[in-house]
Amino acid sequence: MEVVALVSGGKDNCFTMMRCLDYGHKAKLCSSIHPSPHLFVVALANLIPLDDGVDELDSYMYQTIRRGIVTITVKVAALGLKPSSHLGKELAELKCHLLQMNESYGINVCGEGREYETLTLDCPLFCNARIILDDYEVILHSADSIASVGILHPRAFHLEHKPDSSDRIGDGSVTQDISSCVYEVDEVITRTDEEKHTLNPAVDACTNIDLCISKIGKNLRSISCWIQDRSRDLEGYLVIFYCSIASVGLKEDLIAVLSGIDNQLQEEGLGWVNVLYVHLYISNMKEFGLANEVYVSFITEKKCYLGVPSRSTIELPLVQVGLGKAYVEVLVSDELKKRVLHVQSISCWAPSCIGPYIQATLYGEVLYMAGQLGLDPPTMKLCPGGATAELELALQNSEAVANAFSCSIYSSAIHFLVYCSAQLTSDEKDEVEQTLQSSYITRLDCSKTGLYPTVLYVFAPDLPKGARVEIKPILYVPTNDDGVATREMETGMTQPAPSQAWSAQYSDLHDSCCQIHTIDGRICSAVVSVTSDIASKICSTAGQLYHTEDNLKAMARFCAFQIVKILGDNKFSWDSITMLRFYYSVEHSVEADAMSRAFSEAFTELAEDNGSLRTDESPCYNIVPVSGSGCSASQIAVSETEAA
Repeated sequence: MEVVALVSGGKDNCFTMMRCLDYGHKAKLCSSIHPSPHLFVVALANLIPLDDGVDELDSYMYQTIRRGIVTITVKVAALGLKPSSHLGKELAELKCHLLQMNESYGINVCGEGREYETLTLDCPLFCNARIILDDYEVILHSADSIASVGILHPRAFHLEHKPDSSDRIGDGSVTQDISSCVYEVDEVITRTDEEKHTLNPAVDACTNIDLCISKIGKNLRSISCWIQDRSRDLEGYLVIFYCSIASVGLKEDLIAVLSGIDNQLQEEGLGWVNVLYVHLYISNMKEFGLANEVYVSFITEKKCYLGVPSRSTIELPLVQVGLGKAYVEVLVSDELKKRVLHVQSISCWAPSCIGPYIQATLYGEVLYMAGQLGLDPPTMKLCPGGATAELELALQNSEAVANAFSCSIYSSAIHFLVYCSAQLTSDEKDEVEQTLQSSYITRLDCSKTGLYPTVLYVFAPDLPKGARVEIKPILYVPTNDDGVATREMETGMTQPAPSQAWSAQYSDLHDSCCQIHTIDGRICSAVVSVTSDIASKICSTAGQLYHTEDNLKAMARFCAFQIVKILGDNKFSWDSITMLRFYYSVEHSVEADAMSRAFSEAFTELAEDNGSLRTDESPCYNIVPVSGSGCSASQIAVSETEAA
């Protein structure tokens, strides 16, 4: 489409013209109107979330900066902005101050309330030259003691030729320095204990729901909470004497689960600000909106003043196995320092967040990326073409997010989790696996580590926005330029060792069931898959693999053995585990409580030979019911481990 650009010379008009070019339009004419230079801002409503919160507008401000739009303030008229200090300043210089003023006084960080006006001196649209302001005067329009109004009046300027003006505009290849969207945060902002631990009154509404808490890890650890529905027939007998209320609804269950984690964090002297990543599992994706409403009543920007956590949300068959309608797992750090990427406005390079979370969190040398769908960034709609097309676009979106941290999913991946809709046919599942192989696996650059990332498929009843595929990469991002390790491995810790009796029984199956990816003895990702073939070798009776207590224990012992062996072989301690998750298929009609007991007994038995294993009252693992999981669709049980 050919368009006419109505331009005042400010940042918004220039950004809008760049967006028009991004979408393939052609700006044929440029027009300006006097004396009201800001009439065109009304047309921006389709592109910029003017009425949304600070995160939306803060995302927009970052885009204007990273896209190379150099603007200065030519008018200030708001509390916290002084003509003598802030006129003539570049927007990039004022960014932090504007965010602070938003928090203190509620001003709009993008100036959409006329708090300030801008003049564009340079941007990629200026193909031949940039404007250099040689002289100006400051005119005090109103000397108000609270919010004085000042105007910058240019006296002299000249144009400076751009040496490289062959330019990147008009061919759809506008360079975007997306790394400027990533910002580092640590505990430089102080908050009172009351602010850190402000509870929503709703947390007391479901005190009769019985909860289970699992914990594993030390400085970096995972904490999970789920409903323990004891009203179900777990042992062939209806538990009628139990007085707690069983699952009522998603809202009540999620309030109970989030309050359980909230309480656990407070017991450890922590808060939601310490949470880096959230796995949100719900029983019905149609209640995604309701889940977000409850979620933001706990995980607020005020509590998470260093940035809200990254997140992944999928539907799981929780009710079928007695886990209520909500299940939450969080990754927690004692150290309040991280780098985050949070872009929620319309973008051409990666989808905005579809919920109250951020795209990625870098903690230490590990990048935890939010779940990525096959969404077209400008429209935020699922791409046509089915599961394989969604996977291709999800890979592109993941790569764009990785690039913001100066890394790549093709050279930095540690672990690659692929969520697939259980509604996929067998042929579609094969196509997804083949597409991942051809579009991702074969393109991996393993020259640095010599190892492929661990890959795990999880089949779920439903995914956000009705997607067929969602991916969640975990990446290794070196902290210095040469990639040399900057943190030495802890020493003096007892390494776990598997039982000799178990070693003799299971050692020949290790290579056929384990995927392992380690980096410099400091990071380890491992996936242990129990296929039907392996299950038939380790279980006492073939067939009905899940339906006997002995067979459940046998598979649990096998997974526990493999995990301990992996830790020992790679010189990791039990306390270095940050996440231990067991997936199992609900098609085998086994209650989560029965699976949990089997693993608990397996670790207790293993701990008798190794004092370093922790077997206290709370579980050290998560039992996650799925529609299917494994390296491919044929696996029936999988354990997933991360250690650092």
